[in-house]
Amino acid sequence: MASVETNLAHINQQINTACENSGRNPEEITIIAVTKYVSSQRAEEALHAGITNLGENRKEGLLEKYEVIGSQADWHFIGSLQSRKVKDVIDKISMIHSLDRKSLAKEINKRADHPIPCFIQVNVSGEESKHGLAPEEVIPFIDSLQNYKNVQAVGLMTMAPHIEDEEQLRGVFRKLRALRDTIRNKNYSHAPCEWLSMGMSNDFQLAVEEGATHIRIGSSLVGE
Repeated sequence: MASVETNLAHINQQINTACENSGRNPEEITIIAVTKYVSSQRAEEALHAGITNLGENRKEGLLEKYEVIGSQADWHFIGSLQSRKVKDVIDKISMIHSLDRKSLAKEINKRADHPIPCFIQVNVSGEESKHGLAPEEVIPFIDSLQNYKNVQAVGLMTMAPHIEDEEQLRGVFRKLRALRDTIRNKNYSHAPCEWLSMGMSNDFQLAVEEGATHIRIGSSLVGE
């Protein structure tokens, strides 16, 4: 298995190319190393390679690695979060990428002692297997969050379908970006909605070209 450092150099090269193609600055891109399938040791290797943002999708995985790494990393919760588990992770995470319902927002607001940056998960592709709000539900949902002082909607997140068709993938990313732009133009104080969490190992270059600010990379960075 290649070292995380080697993989990261290759990924940074791909990000630079994508940024050149789209007139962007690579410094606008945050890499989140998705460590859900790897050991705490491999997660530590990512940290030593200079990646400070680590992503977990289950409470158990997060708590296990937090025992070892603690607050040396900024922890991103990237999977579907059950409301009843919020209390166990809320003081350990820097960001939640999967806010998609009022009951979860309510629980975050109740359990947090400061505003938690959250990405609202949007099911742009409409796949039944994916979580997230339908695009037309997002603005009413954001409106409903304005009294939750500990929930800050910093952006939108989506997962593109696992397909080869580049144009279709770009279409998903463009739709999310257009929705983000619409929300940003509303100048909500509780929902600055600046960022786009989109793009994974198989499609992050396209996502960067289409405006991603946060990319969630697992297998091509830390392995399976």
